[in-house]
Amino acid sequence: MNKGITIAGNLIVDHVKLIDSYPEVGMLTNIRSVSDSIGGCAGNTICDIAKIDPSVKLNCIGRVGGDADGEYIKSVLTSLGVDISHVITDSEAVSSFTDVMTSLATNERTFFQARGANARFCLDDIPFDTLDTDIFHIGYALLLDEFDKEDPEYGTVLARALKMAQDRGIKTSMDVVSEASDRFKRLVTPCLKYCNYAIINEVEVAQTTGINVRRADKTIDDAAVRSAIARLFELGVKDVVCVHSPEGGWYGTSDGKVYYHDALYLPKSFIKGKVGAGDAFCAGMLYSLYREFDPEYSLRVAGAAAGANLSANDSISGLRPFDEMMKLDEEYGTLAE
Repeated sequence: MNKGITIAGNLIVDHVKLIDSYPEVGMLTNIRSVSDSIGGCAGNTICDIAKIDPSVKLNCIGRVGGDADGEYIKSVLTSLGVDISHVITDSEAVSSFTDVMTSLATNERTFFQARGANARFCLDDIPFDTLDTDIFHIGYALLLDEFDKEDPEYGTVLARALKMAQDRGIKTSMDVVSEASDRFKRLVTPCLKYCNYAIINEVEVAQTTGINVRRADKTIDDAAVRSAIARLFELGVKDVVCVHSPEGGWYGTSDGKVYYHDALYLPKSFIKGKVGAGDAFCAGMLYSLYREFDPEYSLRVAGAAAGANLSANDSISGLRPFDEMMKLDEEYGTLAE
C-alpha cells in the first residue's frame, strides 16, 4: 500500500474540563482546568496516524461550521500535514462540539455532544469519482445523521458509501459510537457486508452481535469475544475484525484465527485521561493494516497507541512517533506480565 489513508466522518472540538468528581443532580463540583482539542472519528484518528508516522499520505473528509471552532479544527489538521481539501466549511451550521467532563477522582469521562455541521455531512460530500487511497475509514455510525438514514438498496446510506468505496478497489473500514440503544442492528449490521475491516470496542461488539462479552462480575469473557468476532464475519466483514477493551485487544481473520494481546500495564501516575483512547487504538490498527504488519504485531502497535493516548488529558496530545511509541511496550509491559 502506498496511496495513503482517507478518513471521513465526525469532526468535533472537544472542550475538555477536568472536574473533581461527577456531581449528583443538583449538586456542584469544581472545574480545575479547561482545554480544547480536536475530536471525533475523523479528527482523532487521522491526527493520531499523522503523529505516529508523518510520511503517510492522509486525506480528511467532513464538515465544519463557519466559526472559530471550525478554523481551529482545520488548523490542527493542516499543522499535522493532513490534506483538508475535502473538509467543507458550512456557513449555515456551527461546528460540532463536545463538552467532555473528566473526573480527577476516577479518570472516567462524560460527554455532552452538539452535532452541528456533522449532522449535515452527507454522501455527496465524498468525492468517490476521484478518491485515490488504499484505505477508506468512516465513522461514527449512529452519530452521522445523513449516513444513518435508510437506503432502499443497501439498508443505510453509510452502507452505500462503503460499497461505493469498495467498487473503486479501496479497502473499507468503519467505526461506531458507543451508546446504550437498540439502533445497532438497524444501523450497523447493514454496513458490515461492505467492510473489509471492523475495529470496535467490547461494548459496541456486544450491542451489534447481541453476545454479552462481560460476565456478571464485569470481567471480560474471552470466549464470548471470540464468538462475537465470528458473528461479525458471519454478518459480512471480509478481512479483519478487531475488538478492543481496557483489558486488551483481539484480532480476528476471515480464516477463523483469533489473536489476543493484553493492554499495557501503566502506572496511575502515567494516566492523565481517557478521551480518545479507542480512536488511538483504531489509528494504530489502521496504520498496522496499511503497513501490512502481522496480527500479533498489529495488536502491539494498536495497544501502544492507546497507551500513549492515556498520557494526556485530550484526545491526540499523547500520541508520539512510531519508534518512541513502541518503547512504551518495552518499558511497561502488559497486564499479563
